[in-house]
Amino acid sequence: MKTLPDGSRLSFGGEEFVFVELTEHMSLSGALRILAITEALNGLKCDGVIDICPSNASYMVRVDPDRCDPRSLWDAVVDQHRRFVDTSDVVLGTEILEVPIFYQDPWTTETVMKFRDRHQSSTETDLEYITRINGFGSIDEFVAAHSGNPFIVTFMCFVPGNAESMQLVPDEMHLQAPKYVRPRTDTPERALGHGGAFATIYPARGAGGYQLIGRAPTPVFNLARDLPDFAEDAVLARAGLIVKYRPIDRDEYDAIEREVADKSYRYRRAPVEFPLATFLRDPLAYNDALLGELRHA
Repeated sequence: MKTLPDGSRLSFGGEEFVFVELTEHMSLSGALRILAITEALNGLKCDGVIDICPSNASYMVRVDPDRCDPRSLWDAVVDQHRRFVDTSDVVLGTEILEVPIFYQDPWTTETVMKFRDRHQSSTETDLEYITRINGFGSIDEFVAAHSGNPFIVTFMCFVPGNAESMQLVPDEMHLQAPKYVRPRTDTPERALGHGGAFATIYPARGAGGYQLIGRAPTPVFNLARDLPDFAEDAVLARAGLIVKYRPIDRDEYDAIEREVADKSYRYRRAPVEFPLATFLRDPLAYNDALLGELRHA
């Protein structure tokens, strides 16, 4: 293990991987710094680098050992960590994308009530529980807070399409929720979960431990790539993508599902430049401008 000038810890995984841990805790500012560093490293187009994977407190670089000795990346990594000591001069080129969500939907509600023996609350739904522990007086108030400001993808997770995101708000406004005491053995496909300070949509049915608060009628993974938004990539999200959840009712949920089935649905999305200094100076004002880009898309 080596220590970088900013105190980050770098280690090598055999002949293929470089792992860099910036902090032992997760924060929005730390995650944004990691996005800046990894975007810059990716822009160097170093020969032999196959993939660069940012996470919430760390990142990993994978190389082809026949073309690149991972130790040769030391100087490039050091340079970017010195360049981005803070995020004042970072402008991320990304896009904002709207995802419709049926909060308090019947499918996730039915599922979570089967697993109260694994949960912190034996009587409440996940949405009721997360509403209460975050100090809201009603589910509508929680939904307004969850959908009112966008999230940014900080970590592409463990299955294709699974992307953890943090809300772009001051630290004191982050919505928090513990994971289940023991994971569920079932989660509906496209369920929206929230765990810690992170939101994610489950791309496929399976196990899970995040609190379930709603469901999307649209996919985040399309292996066949037969939907317009997946023509170039089977995975919808990528690190740095900004996501705005939009509350919908059952009628709109069903209508969108029909559009997905006949392959006519298109996500509302817009390219944006995300200057971190502008955001950090006044996050909520910047979010208003950011959402304006989406409204005009």
